[in-house]
Formats: sequence, structure tokens, C-alpha cells
Amino acid sequence: MTRPAVIELCHDSMKFSAGHFTIFSENVRENLHGHSYTVHASITTMIGDQGIAFDYRFYKKKFREICERLALVTLLPGNSPFLKIADKGDYYHAYFADETLIFLKRDVKILPVTNITLEELSNWILAEVLQDKTELLANKVQKIRVKVFNAPGHAGSTTWRLSQ
Repeated sequence: MTRPAVIELCHDSMKFSAGHFTIFSENVRENLHGHSYTVHASITTMIGDQGIAFDYRFYKKKFREICERLALVTLLPGNSPFLKIADKGDYYHAYFADETLIFLKRDVKILPVTNITLEELSNWILAEVLQDKTELLANKVQKIRVKVFNAPGHAGSTTWRLSQ
């Protein structure tokens, strides 16, 4: 007999610290600052006959690897209509309104998002997890919700359902 279950993952390894700034309009942005982010995942699936849904170490590892890729860098939105990023040898020049921000390449991760916000980060992280749906289907995953916190009680989330 199978029964529904929700596996919650919020491990110490599912954290990262990164710099960013939110862009509000073509000429208004926050100052560059940083956060310690925490990623939380809820995976809805079915409990099998052995009383276990699946071996969720796969997902812990996947989320940990994603967090490691985001750790200790400045995150820049590669798809922003208001921020233009130019490759200048060892540096990226980010052009916003009448400003030029210069970053060492090794200190930057450019994400394919329009802004560095909690909602965009949750979408991007979920998309990374969903790149290969083989594990999801094998584990009868019905839904995944990814929530990204930058402070206690302050988060953005995104949900994927099997029907999508």
C-alpha cells in the first residue's frame, strides 16, 4: 500500500553566502551587500511498501552542490534588461544606468535570471534540480517546492508539480 508523504530537506550544507544587489528599475538599485542564504526543499512523493519513500541522499547532494556553486561570490543577473555585463579579460564590467561596477571574474557568478531576488533564486535552484528528471520519476516525486531564505521568516519559493 502506498501513501503520500512530504520529505523536508533543510540541511546545514544547504546554505550559501553571496553578495548581490536588487534592481528595481532602469535607474534604481540597492547598494551591493550580502546575505547568508538557506535553501529548504519539500518533496512530495509516496511511501513504498517498505515504509520509505526513497533514498533522499541524492537530493541532499544535489542541493549541496548547487549551494557550493553560489557560495562566496557576487551574484549578477545575466538576463536583466537594465544591467549589461561585459567580459573584459580578468574582469566583468557591469553597466547600470550611469554606473560601471567592476568585478574580478573569480568573484562573480552570472546567473540566467533577470534579477537577484529570493523568487528568482528559488526558480533557478529548482530548474537546476529539474535538469534531469530521471530521479524524480524513479522516486515517484509528485511535487517539489524550493524555498530560499535570506533571513529568518523572509523567503521566496517556487513549486514544480509532475503535471508540469
